[in-house]
Amino acid sequence: MTDQMQPPPSPPVAERRPHSFSHHGIIVDDPYAWLRDPNYPDVQDKDVLAYLEAENGWFESAMAPHKPLLDTLFHEMKGRIKEDDQSVPQKDGDYIYWRAFETGAQYRKWYRKPVAAKEDGTDDQLILDEPALAEGHDYFRLGAMSVSPDGRYLAYAIDTNGSERFEARIKDLFSGEILPEVIPDTLSSLVWTADSKGLLYGLANDNWRTDNARLHWLGQSVDGDIELFHEDDEGFRVSIGLTSSEKWIVIATGDHVTSEAWLVPADNPTATPLLVAARKAGREYDVDEHEGTLYIKTNDTHPNFRLVKATLDAPDEWEEVIAADAHFYLTDFTLFKAFYVTEGRQDGLDQIELRDYATHTPKRIPFPEASYSASLDDNPEYDVTKLRIGYESMVTPDTIYDYHLDSGVLEVLKVQEIPSGYDATGYAAERLMIPARDGTQIPVSIVYPKDFPRDGSAPLHLYGYGAYGLAMEPGFSTSRLSLLDRGFAFAIAHIRGGDDLGQQWYLDGKLDKRINTFTDFVDVAKGLVERGYASKGRISISGGSAGGELMGAVINSDPDLWGAVVAHVPFVDVLNTMLDETLPLTPGEWPEWGNPIEDEAAFRTIQSYDPYTHVRAQDYPPLMVTAGLNDPRVTYWEPAKWVAKLRATKTDRNLLLLKTNMGAGHGGKSGRFESLHETAEEFAFILWQLGMAN
Repeated sequence: MTDQMQPPPSPPVAERRPHSFSHHGIIVDDPYAWLRDPNYPDVQDKDVLAYLEAENGWFESAMAPHKPLLDTLFHEMKGRIKEDDQSVPQKDGDYIYWRAFETGAQYRKWYRKPVAAKEDGTDDQLILDEPALAEGHDYFRLGAMSVSPDGRYLAYAIDTNGSERFEARIKDLFSGEILPEVIPDTLSSLVWTADSKGLLYGLANDNWRTDNARLHWLGQSVDGDIELFHEDDEGFRVSIGLTSSEKWIVIATGDHVTSEAWLVPADNPTATPLLVAARKAGREYDVDEHEGTLYIKTNDTHPNFRLVKATLDAPDEWEEVIAADAHFYLTDFTLFKAFYVTEGRQDGLDQIELRDYATHTPKRIPFPEASYSASLDDNPEYDVTKLRIGYESMVTPDTIYDYHLDSGVLEVLKVQEIPSGYDATGYAAERLMIPARDGTQIPVSIVYPKDFPRDGSAPLHLYGYGAYGLAMEPGFSTSRLSLLDRGFAFAIAHIRGGDDLGQQWYLDGKLDKRINTFTDFVDVAKGLVERGYASKGRISISGGSAGGELMGAVINSDPDLWGAVVAHVPFVDVLNTMLDETLPLTPGEWPEWGNPIEDEAAFRTIQSYDPYTHVRAQDYPPLMVTAGLNDPRVTYWEPAKWVAKLRATKTDRNLLLLKTNMGAGHGGKSGRFESLHETAEEFAFILWQLGMAN
């Protein structure tokens, strides 16, 4: 590091307090266990708060000299956002709905107008005002929202501290009145009964788990709400939805590998629920209904899922409609009155196909680029003549289409506007295949300036996640341009653990195969170096949550590859978290990581890669870490303990920063501009550490 990069002196040092425990005859020492406040989520421990505040102070002092760069980055990013932006209006029943930002506003306003409304705007109705709801709160997030079938009521849920315990309210859209009933601690969709008199929802229990589906009748006390369904398995979570025809309410329960669904008539919600198929370990399924026939997506015969159908009289007797395919990963299906749509990935690329109910013959919608992200967008109605579709790529801004069923024409409705200007011809994108150490070909999406040199002299930013079967789409980002325009290439490693290449890709990166995720990422970086896209030590990397676990693992294994590392809300204390069944997510996470309480092999597997466990006396790259005090997913003490142990153990003088949002959760700050500040901080840190701050 140059003198310019040297941070101010004296970072905080957390006290080591002896603490150990034993599982399966293995003793684990954890001298920073005290950073977990025993009263969590009500964090009041003075020593804990003092340490977090000291780290925040160190972060601010270290970043202060680079405020001009941070401000420059922020204004660049903000200049690419259309401040008075609005969505493409969409018809739903008797109304047309849309949402819009006003200039300078952090949050949206939601509107509607009658289908036969005047064009002068006099019939426009503001149905929900997020800026007003957010006023006076440091954090605000709108969760579920739903208009009743008769168009009169709006149910919506808000979170004002990042804890993801939402308060549901109901607004009379005819009178503007907010009804007196308030439902606290919801964590689900909000689903109306067919007569618009009842609302289904799920409550988060004391352990932040939705184990129920409840029914509230308008005008009645919330205390008297009816529990329609209760889940006893502590690892399962309950969700609520509607079939496409809106005739049935779907109450589903499951964990990461097993699911079960029940159907309730939307016009008779207290009727005895109809079980579609009893839960079977390792089998997942989703259900929808069309004219009395159930359509079910399931992985019962193949990891890539197939589509089957059944009758309401015998919902567990399945007839195959679309067979599973090793090369096509069926990710979703949507039923409409005259046809249905399947979505999936062919060799990792998104595909949208239309099919009729008689022959089920696919008609694929073509897209122009070799690498892209495409999916159904907002399609609320059942009987349609066109489909709303969203499309983007690493060089193409977000584009909204209507696909006309009769002509097959894709009509452009809106292209994301970038007020400060954007010329796609100045950039190039590629999809590469880089071999992992076991010979598996790993897809990599990469974008860079057209004049990017291939001699290893330019910087590269590499992003990864690799968990929960979540694919990282090769989409567009306006913030990313601040790196590209400074000469960076930006790459996404589609590593195992995600489902980018199908469900087997996910299975090959979890449980006892978890190490593949980390080695894939390292091998992608080395492959990019070999191809001249980067050089050792000139690669910045980032990931969040389980992607933060990835960051922790690869800086333990290959610290000299990276020039700067950013780990957002990192899941780095995997072993301790999976050993603590009192934490909100732990029981439901065992199918993903293993249960080290009961299974010694799972204990040893997790211990073999756990980032916190494997911090050791070696040089580490510059590292920036973020956390959220109210985060229920990755608790604040995981990044805090990790940073404390790194400070006490590492042998280098490279910068190590921890920033804890004291009033936010897993997603960081809310508001479209506030969140840009955090991205600007990340990029300023990266540029500083790579010697590009000027």
